[in-house]
Amino acid sequence: MSLAEHLTELRARLVKCTLAVLVLGGVSLVFARPIFGVLMKPVLAALPPEARSLVYTSGIEEINVLMKVGVYCGIFLTTPVILWQIWGFVSPGLYPEERRYASPFVIFGSLAFMLGAAFCYFAVLPSMFQFLLNEEEAAAVESRMDVARMRTEDALRFLRLGDAERAGQLAKEATSALVSAGDGMLDEPEVVPSESVELAARLEGLGKLLDATADGFGVPSRLVLKQAVEKRVVAAEAFGRKDYAVAAAAMDEAASLLAGVAPTRTEELAGLWKLEKELATGHARHEALRWTRPMLTMNEQLSLVLVLLLAFGVIFELPLVMALLGVVGVVKSKWLFKYQRHAFVVCLIAAAILTPTGDVVNLSLMAGPMLLCYELGVVAVWLIERRRSKTEVDPSISPAP
Repeated sequence: MSLAEHLTELRARLVKCTLAVLVLGGVSLVFARPIFGVLMKPVLAALPPEARSLVYTSGIEEINVLMKVGVYCGIFLTTPVILWQIWGFVSPGLYPEERRYASPFVIFGSLAFMLGAAFCYFAVLPSMFQFLLNEEEAAAVESRMDVARMRTEDALRFLRLGDAERAGQLAKEATSALVSAGDGMLDEPEVVPSESVELAARLEGLGKLLDATADGFGVPSRLVLKQAVEKRVVAAEAFGRKDYAVAAAAMDEAASLLAGVAPTRTEELAGLWKLEKELATGHARHEALRWTRPMLTMNEQLSLVLVLLLAFGVIFELPLVMALLGVVGVVKSKWLFKYQRHAFVVCLIAAAILTPTGDVVNLSLMAGPMLLCYELGVVAVWLIERRRSKTEVDPSISPAP
């Protein structure tokens, strides 16, 4: 065939690939929204529960995103067709026995692409978005705060049942855990914790403590509880005027009045109030650490996820492409072994460029499969050459299909 005939055949095969992408992409458009939801699961899982949403910044962005989902799904589903057309284009230059590799090339190529995309989706994306969207120090504070809140809720439940002794034990455990965690695990946040945030949390905690005490000790304590509630009202009014010193003092007075509800359980009630104050301090500190908030757009996150999925799909195709080049005779295993160290450096540089994070874990998740796929490709080329040399020595040995 002349060069013009080769170009004509290439154009025809590209047209077939394009038509396949358009047809399968059009079908995918019907299911674009649920597919988009599946693709965004690793992103949303890394966000705080109260902020698990994506925004769009223009009226047509959502439609563009869904159309992009359809197109990329068409490309993904058309992988077998694309591989078959590639094989059909290069097969005229192969020996008849080498053309038997057509079916394995298409089947294993499609499986490799899907395996690469699955590895990216389940192994790389969750850890990557956790690193990108969660500040490590804030995550540590939040984890300890969640544990302390659960213990506090259990302590208040025991107090409602009248078991102040058990409530006090849980309060001591939670308080000691919070204090020990705050002493040595964290640096000072860049933003000073807000006093208003802390006092608002204290007001809420004091209200829960008053309610639990009223349920646990009943009618005889109504007069004292009424006085404590009045003090909380004074604290709320002072808080509204931003007179935080008066508000803090009024809350302490309200908590001290609880000693008159159960004189034998003064220590336990004081411990519960101390726990509520520690929780409020931790809450303010956590809010100070989270002074930046992610606001993710649909288009940007979809582009990032799709690029990574396609990148890993292509990376997992590397052994098959190298084997194909070995069959054609473009590359030799001796040459690949010689420049193996250079290939490792190139793989690491490519992984560093493609990985959007700077941590070692995600870099390893990208570079590791890339290096492994390169080694598998080298072995595949070596096996093909060995099989070919045996065939040349003994023509009775036919290549395995």
